[in-house]
Amino acid sequence: MSSARPKKNFRCVPWMQQLYSGGPFAVSSDGSWLACCCKESIKIVDAATGCVKSTIEADSDAITALTLSPNDKLLFSAGHSRIIKVWDLETLQCVRSWKGHDGPVMSMACHGSGGLLATGGADNKVLVWDVDGGFCTHFFRGHEGVVNCVMFHPDTDKTLLFSGSNDETVRVWDLQVKKCKAALKKHFSAITSMAISEDGLTLLSAGRDKVVNLWSLDDYNCKKTVATFEVLEALCVVHSGTRFAALVSSCLSGKKRSGSSINFVTVGERGIIRIWDSDSAVCLHEEKSCDITVSSNVDDSARGFTAAVMLPLDRGLLCVTSDEQFLFYSPDKHSEDEWNLTLEKRLVGYNDEILDMKFLGQDEQHLAVATNLEQVRVYDTASMSCSYVLSGHTEIVLCLDTIVSSSGKTLIATGSKDNTVRLWESEKTSCIGVGTGHTGAIGAVAFSRKGNNFFVSGSNDCTIKVWSFEGLSDDGEEPIKLKSKAVVKAHDKDINSLAIAPNDSLICSGSQDRTAIVWKYPDLVRAVTLTGHKRGIWSVEFSPVDQCIITASGDKTVKIWAISDGSCLKTFEGHTSSVLRATFLTRGTQFVSSGADGLVKLWTIKTNECIATYDNHEDKVWALAVGPKTEMLATGAGDGVINLWHDSTAADEEEAFNKEAEGVLKRQELDNAVVDADYTKAIKIAFELRRPHKLFELFDVLYRRKDAEDHMDKALLSLSKDELQLLFEYVREWNTKRKLCHVAQSVLFSVFNFFPPTEIIEIKGIREMLEGLIPYSQRHLSRIDRLLRNTFFLNYILAQMSVLEPETVVGKLKDQPSSLPSEMKDVQDMTLDENGDEESKQASEEPAEEVILTKRKSQKHKDSSRKKVSFSRLSLSSPPFPAVPVGRRSPVSHSPVSPLPCRRLSSSPVSLSLLPLSLTPSVFKRFTPSVFLRFLRMQQQQQPPPSMMPSSYPPSNITTEQIQKEISDCFHNPYYNRSLLAIPAALGCSIFPFRQPIVVTEFIFKAKIDYLDENKKLILAILDSQNLGKLPECAQYQAQLQKNLMYLAAIADAQPPTPTIPPSPQMAPPHHAMQQGGGFYMQHPHPQAQAQAQAQKVSSER
Repeated sequence: MSSARPKKNFRCVPWMQQLYSGGPFAVSSDGSWLACCCKESIKIVDAATGCVKSTIEADSDAITALTLSPNDKLLFSAGHSRIIKVWDLETLQCVRSWKGHDGPVMSMACHGSGGLLATGGADNKVLVWDVDGGFCTHFFRGHEGVVNCVMFHPDTDKTLLFSGSNDETVRVWDLQVKKCKAALKKHFSAITSMAISEDGLTLLSAGRDKVVNLWSLDDYNCKKTVATFEVLEALCVVHSGTRFAALVSSCLSGKKRSGSSINFVTVGERGIIRIWDSDSAVCLHEEKSCDITVSSNVDDSARGFTAAVMLPLDRGLLCVTSDEQFLFYSPDKHSEDEWNLTLEKRLVGYNDEILDMKFLGQDEQHLAVATNLEQVRVYDTASMSCSYVLSGHTEIVLCLDTIVSSSGKTLIATGSKDNTVRLWESEKTSCIGVGTGHTGAIGAVAFSRKGNNFFVSGSNDCTIKVWSFEGLSDDGEEPIKLKSKAVVKAHDKDINSLAIAPNDSLICSGSQDRTAIVWKYPDLVRAVTLTGHKRGIWSVEFSPVDQCIITASGDKTVKIWAISDGSCLKTFEGHTSSVLRATFLTRGTQFVSSGADGLVKLWTIKTNECIATYDNHEDKVWALAVGPKTEMLATGAGDGVINLWHDSTAADEEEAFNKEAEGVLKRQELDNAVVDADYTKAIKIAFELRRPHKLFELFDVLYRRKDAEDHMDKALLSLSKDELQLLFEYVREWNTKRKLCHVAQSVLFSVFNFFPPTEIIEIKGIREMLEGLIPYSQRHLSRIDRLLRNTFFLNYILAQMSVLEPETVVGKLKDQPSSLPSEMKDVQDMTLDENGDEESKQASEEPAEEVILTKRKSQKHKDSSRKKVSFSRLSLSSPPFPAVPVGRRSPVSHSPVSPLPCRRLSSSPVSLSLLPLSLTPSVFKRFTPSVFLRFLRMQQQQQPPPSMMPSSYPPSNITTEQIQKEISDCFHNPYYNRSLLAIPAALGCSIFPFRQPIVVTEFIFKAKIDYLDENKKLILAILDSQNLGKLPECAQYQAQLQKNLMYLAAIADAQPPTPTIPPSPQMAPPHHAMQQGGGFYMQHPHPQAQAQAQAQKVSSER
């Protein structure tokens, strides 16, 4: 009894597939697997189970020749395209190919060493090829017909090659001299098979002239001719020590046997295996019955066996039939001296269309299948082997049904195109009854469910007949004629389906006339008609528990009807084509349907919901069977594939529970890894849990750390190819969102830097993922570039708005040191602080000048957020160098800049005035702005009077471009100090009469560049923070930007007035390069320009 627990899922087992469509095949060296041709592909089939292990798409046309290397590592194939291909069976890839024949290759064989390949073609040629090089080593001509078979001598020391052709000759080729050694002419028809005796001295050849010739390989004369009276397709030599040799010995019991006698097996058109003795030329053993079933419309030449191979390791004999079946025979010992040849296994290579199927009995061990043949094949569900075949119909079997009778026998009823129904007993595998009377093909049969004493049939003649089991005998060898108890013309068109109620009181029929009719048994009186479908009805079935009927129709719907009044209770839609079968599950609470769209669907009746859809067929699913015990499903389609479906609801729930428990542990492990800052482990676990959001958070946090690169390298190293593919999919998704794109771009940067391109292009689907990444990356780049260009407007706006205004300096310089030794001491202290010495702090610092920063009241309302800020104007001779903020986090890269030491070296202005030029610029970055301002003020006071200035100051032959170029070259020169000293020489030694302005100019130049770049980054960071809603970070960046602007304003306001120099005849007029503005951040009137204008005004007044 099936379980009442609702089913949620089924797992499909591809139980039987198309594996052989006729033609060549090859057997492995141990006989465990086969290489079979199946249309345009080659399938590797397990000989024990019949499962397809792998498939090779070999060619675009039919394959004509196939063979294996001795070590089973290489497979050779050829087709009508005349291309010989070599396949590596480990990788299933073609390692080399070549074209040599002028026609199709009809036969091939590999040498025992594995280095040579012989091919025979329809162009009458025999060629020998070097396997490794792919070139021809031997070219043999001599045959006048198609070369059907080629064979190397099994002894690798003998360089002989044998070939048989349609020209009735066998030729022996010597590979050393590359000539034909002998032409054996004794046959009168095409040569089909050849074999070498166990001692290697005799050649056996068989042909369609119904004889076997034995040739001596010493003088190439015919030793014996054995008449078989059968067109032969294959022969095999029986080796000593095998079970076939024991079978031969049992047949020769009491008879004398010559020591030189050769025993061989022949198969041919009769489909019977026979064993022969060469000396007596008599048949020692012959099978009593034929195990081959061939269609009646096939001529006699296509019946029987087409090939036979003696399996290695004494596994038996493999025979291939004309209807694409593999039959495995093995000698069995029945008594002490009696051996018989029995059929162990039958593998059906090609089923064509599956029309109907049913399980036999309650144990679900056998499955009866009706294909487009006259036979019914009964398969063992455990071994996939065809247990037996029911033969008797003369036309295709269209339908069948099974039942266990009251006597315990399993009965099968079949309907065929020959207008007859047959009743079979599965144990005897024989027909026990035949019913005639229909005038059309039988399209449906159904057994009674309760009494098990009758069955009904529906035909294309629109009638329903009831057949009784009366008169059946257990001992009868011939089938009896079944009697019809009732008959009725039921429909106007073909009857497609029949069903009998569980209590045998009602019969339902479905027809192409779009109606289903319920009939009362036994009189076949119409009870109710079910109308509502718009196309023909393909399937009907009674519910096992309710008074309702389910119907499947060509209008793509399934309907449930009430038997009482014929009303439609429910309609189920979901198939995209005709619904061909529908049957109840789970005690009538669910049902499963199959359709012409190749889909199998599982439905819940109460909710009208399709809870599962399976697409495992490529053609119409005509057959659907449900096991009576476990409700295992079996489906068969027009593609010839039979699938078994097992209920996996309990297994899936257990798997989901275990997966959830494992997920809880993994999530806890992930949280622990994040707390421990083990980002490599955390990223690995996030991939295992398939949590892209958590993975994004990990990458976002990771790229803010200093050691992000190391963690990323470790994390990427631990990823598998599947995880790397998943990472690209996540990055592609992140890259589509503006808030997440910065992390996506960072991950891409790390991946492309870590993995070589050769590994990246091997990722599955990488082309599609990159095509999805490129457009969004270009969009983000354009957006960032647009924002960056917009930041330049801020520089211009601040320069033009005059938001910042200068104010006079309050405070005076106080005591200035004048002794040189103390200055040198300060220099020594500063040098010590450059190396990190803490003792450089001086307790007795001279008072420094106080710089008062005041805010000027705005004329606007007090509530206005925009205010004008004024700073003290510093009347110094040279521009000051502002304090450079250190240790600040970069607003864009998310990684902190390494902070410089912030300790103050000395506040003495005198000590700064004598700093050696060998100190690096990082020394000057440690001073506060006030110290630098006092330092520059001292330089102004120490300048010589105008009368002591050199006559060439300022020079007239130096341009601004030269100055900027020389200073820039000095800044980028690795020999920094020497470059500073070389500036005066390069510019005529007159522009910079003092060394201190050189240092100051250098740092002012770099300070402005640094601050402008940093301000741009801060503006971008402020915009991104506002977009992401990170208000604290946005406030931090705004405060830093305001501080930088204040420093830049201080630089602009601190330009000292230039002392007026009276004109003299000896002094050249100022060069125009020295009159240009400094290009400061705030564009105020330049002090030098004001001084020059004032001097010109005084001169004009004089």
